[in-house]
Amino acid sequence: MPLINIAAENADLAEDKKRKGVFFVKTRIISAVVLLPVLICLVVWGSFPLQVAMGVLGILAMYEYYRVFSPQQYLLHGVGYLFTVIYVIWIHPITERYFPIFTSVFLVVLLILSVIDHEKVKPMDCFTTFFGFFYGCFLLSHVFLVREFAYGKLLVWLIFLAAFGCDTGAYFTGMACGKHKLIPTLSPKKTVEGAVGGVITATVLSIVYGVIIGNYYTIEGVNLLLLCGLTGFIGSFLAQIGDLAASAMKRSTGIKDFGKLIPGHGGVLDRFDSVILTAPAVYYVMYCLIDFHG
Repeated sequence: MPLINIAAENADLAEDKKRKGVFFVKTRIISAVVLLPVLICLVVWGSFPLQVAMGVLGILAMYEYYRVFSPQQYLLHGVGYLFTVIYVIWIHPITERYFPIFTSVFLVVLLILSVIDHEKVKPMDCFTTFFGFFYGCFLLSHVFLVREFAYGKLLVWLIFLAAFGCDTGAYFTGMACGKHKLIPTLSPKKTVEGAVGGVITATVLSIVYGVIIGNYYTIEGVNLLLLCGLTGFIGSFLAQIGDLAASAMKRSTGIKDFGKLIPGHGGVLDRFDSVILTAPAVYYVMYCLIDFHG
């Protein structure tokens, strides 16, 4: 009799787990269906709306990071948010000419606070505050910088082709033929075959996109297929590094997700962990291959 009860309980648990899994997948799909058009509209629109959106996402990402790594350091966090607002408002002059001054002043202000309130503020809290800005806002803001770059309204989509194309390709390749674990201590389900499939998928998608837009637009002095291929390859590689880096951060602190803002996806950092590194990759490949004033 006890064995029957145990079997019944196990069956109920398995059924409950299955229901939760189906509900989770549905939630992810609904969130994507709702948010994807918003993202597309903002990127197409560009300019001030995208600038504001990137600022808001950056602050939300910083909040998630601060909440995990330096809770209760509200004064330092306030300084981080203040400098984020300054950065977002004057993003072009800061990134083009004054970034060394901006970062130096930011760090000096944090260190001054560590001296004034040394009993509560530790140097590591200052470094965490600065890194939260750099990781959550500065890297992510390259989506806006790419969009505002020469030919950015065409090439900004390479960010998402590389990041999400890699994610999708890695998932299906891993499901089909994944045998060798990539880094099981960080992400037990990721495989070497999936990682390779992700890079190939993103690179091919990016090259195909280059062929399509190449039929309608010409970028003087630039091999468009080379540009798209490089951004797809480098971006997809860094997308996986971004994903694994976020997993390492979460594992080190014992959390499952950085936040719960996006149902089925987690927080901003959970959803955009791959984009955070892919966006700068696309920007700097463009910077190297395209005349900035083109």
